[in-house]
Amino acid sequence: MKKTTIAVSLTGGFLCILLILAFFTVRQVMQLNSEIEQTFEGKRWSLPAVLYARPLELYPGLELTQEMLEKELQLAGYRREVRVQDAGGYHRSGATFELVTRDFVYPSGLEKSVAISVVITNDHVARLTETGSGSPLAFSRIDPARIGSFHPLVHEDRIVLQSSEIPLLLRETLIAVEDKAFFSHHGISIIGIARAFLANLAAGKTVQGGSTLTQQLVKNLFLNRQRTLSRKIQEAVMAVILDFNYSKEEILTAYCNEVYLGQDGARAIHGFAMASQFHFRRDLKDLSVSQIATLVGMVKGPIYYDPLKKSDNALSRREVVLRVMQTENIIDEQTALAAQKQPLTDVVPQKNSFNRFPAFLELVRRQLQTEYREEDLKSNGLKILTTLDPQVQWQGEHQLLNSVNEIEGRTGVKNIEGAVVVTGRENGEIQAIAGGRNALQPGFNRALDARRHIGSLVKPAVYLTALAQGYTLASPLLDTEINLDNNGESWRPENYDQISHGRVGLYTALAKSYNLATVRLGLELGLPEVISTLARLGYPKPIEPYPSLLLGAIDMSPLEVTQFYQTIASGGFYLPLRSIRAVMDSDNSLLTRYGLEVEQHFSPELMFLLTHGLQRVMEEGTGSRYKPTASRSYAGKTGTSDNLRDSWFAGFSGDRLSVVWLGRDDNKPTKLTGASGALIVWGRIMQGLRTAPLEQSEPAGIDWGRIDAGTLQWTHPLNPDSTLLPFISVNDTDSDRQPEFDIGIEDVKNKTKTFFDSLYDLFK
Repeated sequence: MKKTTIAVSLTGGFLCILLILAFFTVRQVMQLNSEIEQTFEGKRWSLPAVLYARPLELYPGLELTQEMLEKELQLAGYRREVRVQDAGGYHRSGATFELVTRDFVYPSGLEKSVAISVVITNDHVARLTETGSGSPLAFSRIDPARIGSFHPLVHEDRIVLQSSEIPLLLRETLIAVEDKAFFSHHGISIIGIARAFLANLAAGKTVQGGSTLTQQLVKNLFLNRQRTLSRKIQEAVMAVILDFNYSKEEILTAYCNEVYLGQDGARAIHGFAMASQFHFRRDLKDLSVSQIATLVGMVKGPIYYDPLKKSDNALSRREVVLRVMQTENIIDEQTALAAQKQPLTDVVPQKNSFNRFPAFLELVRRQLQTEYREEDLKSNGLKILTTLDPQVQWQGEHQLLNSVNEIEGRTGVKNIEGAVVVTGRENGEIQAIAGGRNALQPGFNRALDARRHIGSLVKPAVYLTALAQGYTLASPLLDTEINLDNNGESWRPENYDQISHGRVGLYTALAKSYNLATVRLGLELGLPEVISTLARLGYPKPIEPYPSLLLGAIDMSPLEVTQFYQTIASGGFYLPLRSIRAVMDSDNSLLTRYGLEVEQHFSPELMFLLTHGLQRVMEEGTGSRYKPTASRSYAGKTGTSDNLRDSWFAGFSGDRLSVVWLGRDDNKPTKLTGASGALIVWGRIMQGLRTAPLEQSEPAGIDWGRIDAGTLQWTHPLNPDSTLLPFISVNDTDSDRQPEFDIGIEDVKNKTKTFFDSLYDLFK
């Protein structure tokens, strides 16, 4: 009786254990099934947002060098070929470029690939034709370069393919090499596992794997890299579940998008589409037999079979894949032999081509974060079309680095840093940003975050306030000593040359950057009025109304300076700076278009006078290192902070505005004025870009008059000390803002006639 009781108890206990195990096994399977469904039916991958530069627009007469066109093509991932066959290829023969552009979806729609021929002579596009017919083209554009991406914490990059986009040759080769029974097994292959076990046992080491494509996909999508029995069992169970719930086509497509195929620094290359771009600079559909074989061979070990770093290994592996392709009748013997003779790759992978311009990308990120969640930027596959102009960016980076190196050698001051911002004068598009002398080094972005005293860069705001209150360029100002209370402390400003110049014209005080005249003028105008002008120019942050603000005791970043000078450069129109043209989602639907926003903040007449004054800076003032010539003319202003800590220059040509700052991160003196530092960098950038000359469009309400530079009184054209200045016509000025000189064009004619009549009477 006792034995029977014990037997019953043991049996009951064993059954309970079996029931518990079954319960937990079923629970675990159900949990795994839920995890698989959630991933496969939701968003399988976090797709990074990809950023593009502006497209290169070509037309006859465009100023463009042969070297720069080739550099742009290389940045955009084009490959140089002996004979162009597919999209994304180009051939250069002397001055002639033949290329095939790639399909690209713009906000306006799909722009199809086209074969074009470009002839460049004398640094201009001399001829633009369609390659096949030779028909002349008035316009064509090259699809934009991918310049960066915003990644999630898992730094993976991929181009997601649809099932229909996977080439048949790749499908057949992948299955033949990695999983011949793919379409017949149910997620795992017992025969494959047994075969691998026997092979490994005979070799005494692991020489063959038994995992199916489905198991590999499970391992990559759901599991870690641990090699334990429990993990292998879990992998097999999940493979069966995946195979039961989804079609072979869905599984194969997911595999082709997930498989790891290389490394670009911190960026992991996933999927055959991205690998095709990275290793061959080609779309997947354009790959040759040998290139397909190379990629499929890399599945076994992307690092070990890297075609660039491990070329011998990659060649051997490609041979194995080509033999399998021939054995399985995917290709014939002749095709296999021809493929064996091909080089592994005919291009150099674009290492670190993404995030090549970190300062600009940081600006784009900050602007996007005002409208998009961080999660959206890192996971939804957004397509961001930016305003970056690679030619301008390269020029800014090059000149900043070289000039700073030269300046350090000349002055003996080390650790000088700098920042550059370049925009389009008429549209406010940011074409280039350098956040430091080493443009490739991410980190502190001085263009956005180095907020320093701007020195005399503030003076145009003071003089604009004066012009708006009825002053003229000829108005006399006192450049004499003054003692002031500045926030409870005694302040005695000085001119840079430590000389008081007495009575001077307003235009001279601006051109020569006289501090004493500016301070006296600003106090007479009223500090609140100057602060209001700064706000209207584009600097809305609070400013304490201390007299020192009149000499630039205001902290601004180079980007903030650019915004208020943009209003000056555009003739009084406030244009919010923008780095983005459009944002599209992963299926190329337009989400946001960033158009031109314009507000007129100052009259054309006022801005014409101010710009004339800033042109005088370049002709006879602190910017005279770059005096106007037949081919160049600029307007701008130097800036220097106390103790020569910061060197600034902001100026514009007919088509571009550029701001340059030089200083030290520890805020110690640089021994540089605006003219001896930042102006040099600025001038080299603008000359390197060969910008359009500045030609002001004269408003209707402008008259010209000649004054004596010393007396600031009316004079005749033969006076050697005279100068010609623009004035706002009296009839176009409010009654309470009359200029000091009632000088119209008729007055000039009459006085000139009187002068010559007097000469005639003298000698007759």
